[in-house]
Amino acid sequence: MVLLSIPYSSPSFNNYTTFYHSQRQSQSQSQSRYVKIGIRCGIAEPSGEPAPLGQKTKYNDGLFEKAFMTLFARKMENFGASKKESDQKKKGFFDYDYDSFVDVSRKVMQGRSRLQQQQVVREVLMSMLPPGAPAQFRKLFPPTQWAAEFNAAITVPFFFWLVGPSEVVEVEVDGVKQKSGVHIKKCRYLENSGCVGMCVNMCKIPTQDFFTNEFGLPLTMNPNFEDMSCEMIYGQVPPPFEEDPVSKQPCYASICTIANPSSNVCPKLSVN
Repeated sequence: MVLLSIPYSSPSFNNYTTFYHSQRQSQSQSQSRYVKIGIRCGIAEPSGEPAPLGQKTKYNDGLFEKAFMTLFARKMENFGASKKESDQKKKGFFDYDYDSFVDVSRKVMQGRSRLQQQQVVREVLMSMLPPGAPAQFRKLFPPTQWAAEFNAAITVPFFFWLVGPSEVVEVEVDGVKQKSGVHIKKCRYLENSGCVGMCVNMCKIPTQDFFTNEFGLPLTMNPNFEDMSCEMIYGQVPPPFEEDPVSKQPCYASICTIANPSSNVCPKLSVN
């Protein structure tokens, strides 16, 4: 799913802008904080790190994590639930877990083209923002190096529930080195879905599009399908889908429940 760098709990941007201004005032000292910011994400593994590839990472999700899972899942259920499921009594607010959140995402994907899936995610995200949020974001965060670094920094703590542990890293954007990269160690969404199409259509492309076109802050996401890590680069304009390496990515044939092992490219990426 999409990573928004805006706390949902407030109906306005008051808390967000307060945090913004306090950070802006200390901008001269902020560079040292951006060197490496990490969070362990409530991981239940003894090492405190994601499980090795091929093993599913265990998490200890609290009320904060479950609240966000519920918010996103309930919004997406409007698009993915069948009539029979819609007529059934909804789960309690804290009855959703990560598996049920991913299951709702999978239902949204089924029967929709690549572009339709991405449009659903955009509508879900827009429905969770207060009126005028994109315009206010553009005013607060014009596409500068500082804005890119700031959003990278707050991505780490606010969205560990969605992607797992991550850290801010140095990247190069237009020949300039800056701390506007986020390295996701092992994406929880990709790990739990096991689906290339869900990663690309329900997370990567809509997130890039939302930040770049709605918020005016370019963002490129580079998932690594070999180790399930991902790199987010704030400030970098994403390439057209046809020129992106992910457009040629095959299925996870051994773990994806809807994979087509005979196809050279994940079918969900080739359908417009």
